[in-house]
Amino acid sequence: MALINDTTLRDGEQAPYVAFNTEEKLRIATLLDACGADELEIGIAAMGVKERDDIKELLALGLKARMMTWNRMKMEDLDASLSCGIKAVDLSIPVSDLLIDVKFGGSKAKVLSELERVVTSATREGLFVCIGGEDSSRGSHEFIKEVMELARECGASRFRYCDTIGVMTPTQTYTAIKSLCDLNLLPIEMHTHNDFGLANANALSGIDAGAISMNTTVIGLGERAGNASFEQILMALKHLYGEARPIDAHLIRNLVQTVAAAANVALASNAPVVGENIFAHESGIHASGMMKDSHAYEPYEAEEVGLQSSFPIGKHSGSATISYHLARMGITADTGILRDMLPKIREIVTSRKRVLDISELKSLYQDAICI
Repeated sequence: MALINDTTLRDGEQAPYVAFNTEEKLRIATLLDACGADELEIGIAAMGVKERDDIKELLALGLKARMMTWNRMKMEDLDASLSCGIKAVDLSIPVSDLLIDVKFGGSKAKVLSELERVVTSATREGLFVCIGGEDSSRGSHEFIKEVMELARECGASRFRYCDTIGVMTPTQTYTAIKSLCDLNLLPIEMHTHNDFGLANANALSGIDAGAISMNTTVIGLGERAGNASFEQILMALKHLYGEARPIDAHLIRNLVQTVAAAANVALASNAPVVGENIFAHESGIHASGMMKDSHAYEPYEAEEVGLQSSFPIGKHSGSATISYHLARMGITADTGILRDMLPKIREIVTSRKRVLDISELKSLYQDAICI
């Protein structure tokens, strides 16, 4: 079963204009744990005293999920995390030539030296260590292999493959991760960004290739276009990968709404899993099919995520939708009148850009009868 390592409280909060207070962090962590996150990345201890105090409060919750901090591959970052009582860390270091130039003056020897020094210290402290390979997707296979070999020798437990600027395709991801998994050096975790809308697909492609873990954020919150989405990945693992993950509709909606409110982000009405309109069927063909079988045009039950199927009366509605709503009002509709009503309904909806409500439909039908 794939692990979900959620980083809403770290990478999610790094989204521009987002800042969580302590109460929000505690609520988000509690809900993530209840919703099935296996691990939580809960902050950056090196940011300062307030961040370290928050990390300590999060640890004190005693949640089931393993909690870890994000750190640069620096002793001062590691020491800051140790002071919080953390038992697991991600130690991030660049692995692409571009970022090694920016951060280490182009010296791969310095990268490896710092990795050896910090990871050895972390493992001596008994920490679970994940190596964050920053910009892995633009790094060379040979150098990533070298990093993984040294990290394993120093006692690291996992390697985080980071598509830091979201430039991979699912096919490229599969190929890259399969080649690293075949080395049998360290288990792989996927850290994918959504710059081209491929974060979820790349994360799952990595799992297909042999990775064991994925980073997510609630509503895909994160740097630039964000990360793989917690709620979407959770549902994909259950319904597309057949994992036994119980999903509580109330908790999922509570989590999503909590994060959206804390981040001051509006949810799109067509957002997968949580959008309020994703189970609304206006197209006449779709609505007619749904009325005959609820699985006709829905991949899972709306109630699973706290929603309900609906049939708005709009431009593309057919006679089945009109008949359905009239029947619920106790009216057995005349098919000829229904057919004549459709052009009028389309004209009204198109001109005002808003669907009809039930009372308007009833009034239109009664007027049509009187003509």
